[in-house]
Parts: sequence; C-alpha cells; structure tokens
Amino acid sequence: MVDINLSKAVRSNLGSLQNTASLMSKTSDRLSTGNKVNSALDNPTNFFTASSLNSRAGDLNNLMDSMANGIKTIEAADNGLSAITKNLESMQSTLRQARQDKSFQTASFSIDSAAVGNLTVSGGAVGAAPVSTNLQKAVAVGNGGFSANGKTQSAGTLSFAQAGVNNGNANTVSFAAGDTAADVAKKINDKMGLTLGGSVVKAEVENGQLKLTNSNKTTFGTITGGAQVGLSAQTAANATAATKAGTAAVAAAATYTGGDIVIDGKTVTLSTGVTGDTATTNATRAAQEINDGLQAQGETGYFASVASDIVTITRADGKNFTATGAGATSLNITAAASANGVLANAAVVAPTTKDVSKTADELVESLNANTALMDKVRASNDNGKLRIENLSTQALNVTGASGGTATGSTTAKSTVAGNSVRADLANQFNELRDQLDKLSDDASFNGINLLRGDNLKLTFNETGTSSIDVQTKGGKSINSANLKLETTLEAKDLDSDASIDSFVDQIKGALNDVRSQSSAFGSNLSIVQNRQDFTKSMINTLETGAGNLTLADMNQEAANMMALQTRQSLASSTLSMANQADQGVLQLLR
Repeated sequence: MVDINLSKAVRSNLGSLQNTASLMSKTSDRLSTGNKVNSALDNPTNFFTASSLNSRAGDLNNLMDSMANGIKTIEAADNGLSAITKNLESMQSTLRQARQDKSFQTASFSIDSAAVGNLTVSGGAVGAAPVSTNLQKAVAVGNGGFSANGKTQSAGTLSFAQAGVNNGNANTVSFAAGDTAADVAKKINDKMGLTLGGSVVKAEVENGQLKLTNSNKTTFGTITGGAQVGLSAQTAANATAATKAGTAAVAAAATYTGGDIVIDGKTVTLSTGVTGDTATTNATRAAQEINDGLQAQGETGYFASVASDIVTITRADGKNFTATGAGATSLNITAAASANGVLANAAVVAPTTKDVSKTADELVESLNANTALMDKVRASNDNGKLRIENLSTQALNVTGASGGTATGSTTAKSTVAGNSVRADLANQFNELRDQLDKLSDDASFNGINLLRGDNLKLTFNETGTSSIDVQTKGGKSINSANLKLETTLEAKDLDSDASIDSFVDQIKGALNDVRSQSSAFGSNLSIVQNRQDFTKSMINTLETGAGNLTLADMNQEAANMMALQTRQSLASSTLSMANQADQGVLQLLR
C-alpha cells in the first residue's frame, strides 16, 4: 500500500520474508510431488522432453498387456499340444497292445469217416464270399493198389517166374503196408540175386507208379502179388520206355467176336465174348489167350498186355510186325498193322480210385495252403481233430461241421467267435481319438484358440512396425482329420497284424506333426517372451530418463526446506527487532 511508509529496515526484512516464503512454497511443492519440473513454466525443455519419453513408455506399457495375453494364449496352445501328445501316445499304446494280443478263438472238429462234401468258411476276416475245402480225397484201389499219397494199402509179396527157363522157381520180394512205389522199387533193386534166366530185372518209378524192365528184353513170365503195387498178373516189359516207339493194338470192344489172330504168321484163336462180359473181361482174356497161344508155339518174342481195357501187343526186338485175321479185327487192329516200338510203360496198370475222408493233417495242409484264407483262418491238428482258429474280431461261420464233427453236410453249421480283446481295444482307440479333438477345441485363451487355426497377432513397438503372427502351419486345425488319423476304427480293422502296423505308422506320423507344431509354438513363445523382457527394460529406460529430467532430489529439497525455515525464523526475528525501533518512537509520543 503506497500510503503506508515502512522503514527501510522493515521493508528489507519484509522482502526477505516474502522471498523465503516463495522459496519454501516451491520447495514444498517439490517435496510433495517429487518433481522439480511440474509444468512447462518450471523448465520447458525438460518438461516436454520428459512428457515425450513418458508417452512412449506408456504406449509400450500398453503393448505389454497384449504381449502378456499373447504369451498365455501360446502357453494354452502348448498345453493342448502336450495333452494331445499324451493322448496320441495312449492311442499308440492301445494299438501295440492289440498287436501283441493273440487270444483268437478256436473250434475243433473230428473228421467223420463218412464225410461227403466241403468244409466252407465265411464271415470273419474271410468276408461274405465263402471259401470251401473238400473233405474227401481220391485214393487208389483195386488193381492199382496205391493210395493218392503213393502208398500201398496192405503188405504183400511179388513173385517172378521166367517162362520157359525156370518157371516155378519163383523169386520173391516182400513189401509192407504203407510202402511207396519208390520203397518197392528199392527192395526189388536191392535184391541183386533177382536174375531170371540170365536177365536182370530193374524197377523204377515213373509218374508215381512202379515200372519193371528186363535188361534182355525178354518176357517175365508170371508175376503174382502185383495187384497191390499196380502190376497185372501177366506183365512183360521187354524194353525201357526210351527204346519203344509205338503200339500195335488198340481198344477191345465190350463184346467181340473173337476169331483167329495171325501175328507174323503164328495163329492164335481168340474166344468169342459172351453175354455179361465187360470190356475189361474181354481185353484181359484176349491178352491171356495171345500170350498162352504164342508161348505154346515156342514164340517168346511177343507179349500182349492190358491197360485201361486196351490190349497192346509188344515185340521184344522192336521190329515191325503184322497182326491180321478176324481176331485182329475184333480187337480193332487193322490188317497189316505194324509196331516199330512197344507199349510205353507196359509194366504199369493205372489204378482205379475212390473218395475217402481226408485226415486231420491233410485238411490242415489244405486250409493253410489256401491263399484265400492266408492270415484270416489258421488250421492245426488238435489230437487228431481239425482245429480252426479265427484270426478276426468278427465271428467266423463254418458250414459242413457241427457238434464238434465235420460231416460235409450243408445243414451242419458252426460259429467260431471273434477276438473280443482286440474289438474292445478298437473301442478304446475311438474314445481316445474323440478326446483328441475335444482337447484341441478346449485349448483357447481370451477367445483365441491357436489349435483351431486362429491367428494371434502381437505388436512389439508403438509404431506397429515390429510384430509377429502366431498360427498353426497352413492355418489348419490340430485334429484327428488333419493329423490323418482313422475317423472311426472298426473292430475288423484290427484283424490282421499288418493292418495294425499301418495304424501305428499313422500315429507315428501324427506324433511327428504335433511335436513339430509344438516346437514352432515354443519358438514363437521364446520370441514373445524375449520382446516382453526387452520392452520392460525399454520402459524402465524411458521412465528413468524422464525422471532424470523432472524428478527432484528429495534429500536436497529437504535440506533446502530446513534452510528456508531457519532463514524464515531469522527474518521474522529481524523484522521484529526492526519494528521495535519504530515502537520506541511510539513510546515518546505517549
């Protein structure tokens, strides 16, 4: 106030107090705010620089929230992949357990001795198309004497007698039941003393049948006991098959008129057939009459034999000869027919056959050799019974057997159950596959599911020039379909080990894909975490820099406040003393 005049001392002390109060107010503001620059008025350069630094730090701090959410999203996806990996390993273990399980069901059947027909299987791994195996086999009977497996039906003895030389001085060879043609041939050949009239008999097997040969190409005479090993009662093998060239006679009629047959000028009378004679009867009688008639005339260079009702005449030396006359005509031998060779394999009589039931071993061999049943049905011998093993999870139908006996009847039906263990494991596999898709669907965070192909975009700086996109390969979902796993595994798919192995390979491929994706997400997570740490450090640097420009030194400001308080106290005391001088004048006026 200009109307009031203060003394110089008072005014000086008053100015000092006012200045101290102003400094104390400023210091108090700094102590209360912690800043030495609170507005552009305090320090424009520092204020605006610090504001810029703090703004950038704030922007980066906002990005930190996005990064934190991004990390959790990637971690959620990684958790899902870890669970899917364990799920796939469980699926793999299930398949391996199925691969090791061999609890296939079986059924055993005895073979009916009168079985007629087939044993037919269908269903199971075989499928709807039935596969049949004949329960019977053809075996040799009668004159042949050998069964289909080349064995004699009973024991016997072969007796040889050389006609006109030592007739009646028989040489014998014994054979046992079950001997093969090779066994009998060996026994004949081993008996080196078997020399008939200076000739040596040689036995060999041709097309599974026994064949005898005289080395000097002469007749054997009578051979008895030969029916069981395929030799006719009157047999002559005057040369080996290699030295023979043709035949001189063909089939006899079922009945024939007989008559004289002239063989190179020697006449033999053949009997006329009678009612009831068969082709076999006539052919056998004609051959016998020819042999007997020629031998009676001292002719041993010819021999008549019968095979399949065909009469064949052989000349020992292989030269041409003729057979003429009514008897030749009745035997269907044309006039002047010649034979430059003799009957090939003359010593063999083809056996007749009949059907008998196969043994268990033979059926086992037939079933296991059938390629249509390979790895689908397995047969074995169960103490003389036929055991059928169903290599499937589905029931196997067996037609031709029931009640534990194979009869071949089309009305006889049996069922062999499937492998229930593998069937149950197929259901477990499907449940695990369903869980895989559910795990993928549940691996989301904040509305983003990377396992369903969602794209996660994270920005790393305030200008948006640095960012990363996190997504599955090709943007595809991680599910059973994209992992190329069987959508629905049926029990029959686990029938064969090869099929199970293919599914195991699928699981291996899926595991590789999941582990590869997990590795990719791990790399992305590492990048984001690294940027998060970098951004934290960057924010700290920016805020520290801004603080260096604006923050007050609290220790210094506190010292300043104490100094100002002291100064204020001193100024107040001095002002009081200055005012006391003016009060002395007041006392004078009183």
